Order: sequence, then C-alpha cells, then structure tokens
Amino acid sequence: MDRVFDPADHLPDEMLERIRDRAADVDRENVFPTQDLAELAEAGYLRMLVPADRGGAGLSLAEAACLQQRLAAAAPATALAVNMHLVWTAVAKILRDRGDDAFAFLQHGAAAGEVYAFGISEPGNDLVLFGSDTDARPTDDGGVSFTGTKIFTSLAPVWTSLGLHGLDTTDPDRPTLVFAFMERVPAVVTHDDWDTLGMRGTQSRTTELHGAVAPVERVVRRVPLGGPPDPLQVAIFTAFEILVASVYTGISQRALEIASGAVARRTSKKSGAPRSDDPLVRARIGDMVISYDSLTLQLAALTRDVDERADHGARWFALLSGMKHRAVTSAQHIVDAAAIAAGGQSYRAGHELARLTRDVRAGVFHPSSPDSARQTAASSWLDSL
Repeated sequence: MDRVFDPADHLPDEMLERIRDRAADVDRENVFPTQDLAELAEAGYLRMLVPADRGGAGLSLAEAACLQQRLAAAAPATALAVNMHLVWTAVAKILRDRGDDAFAFLQHGAAAGEVYAFGISEPGNDLVLFGSDTDARPTDDGGVSFTGTKIFTSLAPVWTSLGLHGLDTTDPDRPTLVFAFMERVPAVVTHDDWDTLGMRGTQSRTTELHGAVAPVERVVRRVPLGGPPDPLQVAIFTAFEILVASVYTGISQRALEIASGAVARRTSKKSGAPRSDDPLVRARIGDMVISYDSLTLQLAALTRDVDERADHGARWFALLSGMKHRAVTSAQHIVDAAAIAAGGQSYRAGHELARLTRDVRAGVFHPSSPDSARQTAASSWLDSL
C-alpha cells in the first residue's frame, strides 16, 4: 500500500502555532529559536530525509519542500536555519538514490541527533561551490586542516558538525577542492556578529577556521579545481536551491493569508462594503495569487524531477537557479503587495507583515545571486548555439 503523506503528521497545527507565537520575540531579541529547534527535533523533523532503514522518516525531497513551506509560513527564520541542516541530509539522499552512499555516516548521525551546519559561503567568493579562499592542507594522518573564514553559518549556536570546503594547493599544478565535515574544536571560532535587517533567528554568524582539522573518515570528496561539476557539487546545488526556494514560497503563502484576512475584515467608509469587494483590492490579491501559484507549481515539478531522477542534463543549473530566483523575487513582490492591501497597520514594527517585509529581503543574498541566475540562464541557451 502506498504511503500517504500528510504534512500535519510532521508539523502539527498546534506545534506550528507555538512556533509562530515565538517568532516575533526571536526577531525582536535577535536570538536563536532554541525552543523551536527542540520541538522540531523531538518531532523527528531533522531526520525527515533520512531513509527509514537508517532511523528517519524516509520522505521525498518534494515532501520536505512542502514541509519547509509550511514551517516558513509560521517562522521564516526558523525554517531558513533548519534548511541548512536539511540541505546536507538532502544531499545524502540524492547521492544514495543514485548509487553513492558516501554520506551514510551523515544519515546515521542525523538519526542520532547530530545538527549539521553549512560552511560553504565565504566573503567575496562568487564561485561558491566551485572555488574557495579557505586553505585546505592535508595532515600526516590523512585528515585535512582548514584555515579561512566562512560567512552566513546558520545554526551557529547549536550545530554539532560543520560541512565545509577548502582549496588544497599543495600541488600547485593540480589544485583540489576538498569537502569535509568537522566537529566543534577550539580551532573553530564563531563570532557573535549576527545583527541584520531580517532573518535574525537564523543566527548565521561568521566562522573562523584556524587550522581546524577534519579527520580522514570525514573527508568526503576531492574535486579537481576547474573540472566538470562533481555529483556532490550538483547534489549540494540542487538541495540548496530547492530548499531555499521552499522557504520563500512559504513566506509568500503567509503574506497572502494575512492580506486576504485583512481586506475581508475591513469595511470601506465610502461604500459600506467589505474592502474585499473593491475591484482594485481584488485585482491586487489576484495578482498575488497568480504569482504564488506559479511558485508552488514550479517547485513541485522540479522536486518531483529530482526525486524521479529526471535527466535535464546541463539545463539543471539554469532550472534550479531560475526557480530560486523567481521564488525570491516573487516573494518580495507578494509581501510588498500584501502590506499595501493590509493598510497602515502593516507598517507598525510589531506587525507580522513588517517582519516578513524584512525577512524576505534576505533571499537575494543566498546563492544563486540574481546576477548569477541570469548568467546561468543565458548560458544555457546562448552557449549551445
């Protein structure tokens, strides 16, 4: 009998309401949502993508994307923080589904309660997965010592294992990107420097590595610099773009809910009719709905293709980065339109839409950037001519 997926089985309404109720305080106090993470971990949320035979729920990427939309509609910063852990568990799933079980340790770790952070972003490194300013130096026992700076390290206060990359230049003729995982050690320094416009609960702090060593058994891939994309890089890019797009799609959903509720409750002094009957208001809401529907449909289609191992060849990068770009830019449009529809109340600092207006601005800073997405899309068409 086929398994029936019910989002409420993994994110019950009562839990979501508690998470939503805490979101404003987390944002105002600029703290990590510790209670949210504890509840999610207890509910098995952090191991949703771990296969059942390794202690997880065995969900598909499409189901995980659905759940992240649901969580983001309650607390965007919590969803975005958890995203970075889910990216690694999604990578493990994508690779295992394709016959590569190098991340079995990560699946077992997630099932046992490990929290994985994403240590890829670096200041000024627009190559992202395909280059690094972090020095990766082999140790005598086969491990790798990392020295460099990582930024936007979400889950900074709580992670137990950091997935990262660096560049090994010990052979200058054959520089190699090294991907590995490490535990918290004294050589990993986390700065308390997360003071941002929005997404404050992610606590995506700067991480400095001062010769921090990943043991040999946690060095997962060595990729020649400048070569064709490795399946690991493709898996990371895929998981990251899909799950980030899911968060901003969830924000769009919530903005639409708030705006619709606001116009239904308000009455025009001019006509005495509900604001929801005003043709201009209906047009604005209708425009938001059209944008939102396009996000959910494209996200569902691409995640299904990943789960079913569809072959888009070289087009994958353009499809994924384009989806993420549309999710982010559409979310900004929807949130801004929702604030207009809801009226002046949304301009108050304590209003949920005011927070969403700030949270949604973070989207353009996640890879792929708007410029990168456009370049990738153009290349997918022009370079084949």
